Amino acid sequence: MASVELDELHLSLGGNAVLNGVSLTLAQGECLALLGPSGCGKTTTLRTIAGFVHADRGGVRFDGQPVDGLPPHRRNVGLVFQDYALFPHMTVARNVAYGLRMRRCADTDISRQVRQALDMVQLAGFEDRFPAQLSGGQRQRVALARAIVIKPDVLLLDEPLGALDRKLRDGMQVELKRLQRELGITTLIVTHDQEEALSLSDRVAVMFGGKIAAVDAPALLYQRPARADVMAFLGRANFFDAQVERQSGVGQLRTVFGTRMPLDAASDREAGTRVRVGIRPEHLELRQAAPDPVRGEFGAIVADLIYRGSTAEVLLRVESEHGAGLSLSADLPASGLCLTRGDRVAARLPEAHCLTFDERESV
Repeated sequence: MASVELDELHLSLGGNAVLNGVSLTLAQGECLALLGPSGCGKTTTLRTIAGFVHADRGGVRFDGQPVDGLPPHRRNVGLVFQDYALFPHMTVARNVAYGLRMRRCADTDISRQVRQALDMVQLAGFEDRFPAQLSGGQRQRVALARAIVIKPDVLLLDEPLGALDRKLRDGMQVELKRLQRELGITTLIVTHDQEEALSLSDRVAVMFGGKIAAVDAPALLYQRPARADVMAFLGRANFFDAQVERQSGVGQLRTVFGTRMPLDAASDREAGTRVRVGIRPEHLELRQAAPDPVRGEFGAIVADLIYRGSTAEVLLRVESEHGAGLSLSADLPASGLCLTRGDRVAARLPEAHCLTFDERESV
């Protein structure tokens, strides 16, 4: 395994900036997910690490050693693509053995290593089948076996589960995580699937417009993002306006709903500053009662209900004087839910779960 360092990668294609100062570090044995919308540059970043693309400026280092001048086959990276890229005319065993044969390994070693790789991905006994005889999940496992059989220093996965249906994808997430931990290979997973990024990785890097916007552990990035656009992209979120008030040096926020909440004691925002506040739907509190201003509640009407299995999304239309017409959503357990469209509820925003962002960071 090897550490990977990306140092200020810049790349323009056709006059358009694709990478705009990408810096990122993967520790030895770490699994990092690179998450972002289509066209943000995440696949180009992966291809630059692999050596298929060369940056205009900046560098790529493995274990502190520059690899920019090395071709892909000299970097010892394993690659898994969304479309599997298996050779249709080759059996499973020959597909997995391909990289070893290119390295001119002995036939006895190849046979042994192919068997070991197929055992790892739970495909023992499939050696003589062809890709057309396999399911999507099985083809993905063959692609993984082909990538790990060469004992790569770095494993690069480009939307590895994107072609699978939900049930297969969930199963393969478990297998991928098990395999990565068992082998201890430094792994970069490129994905636009937020759940996949959060569940598979030790850390998540969010990328927008050719830049890394945030990097952190999955739970911290989801619960306490430093930027509003990261919060909006990584899961669902409610956003609303508030204004800073100060009295005798003590600060508070007056929300658009007419409620007030304490301002972070470390905040130096001046009175009158407008901010944007975000809260996740699962943290919004509802009760079927008249709103109590002392409790920081405001009135809302249930506009719609969306059943999601174990939970239900409650879409709210705010009734308060200042926030009238605004919409919010709350996630509640579906079991025992007794709300219907048109019900009036009291809504509360627990201050511990409200994140404050400057207006320039708003979404």
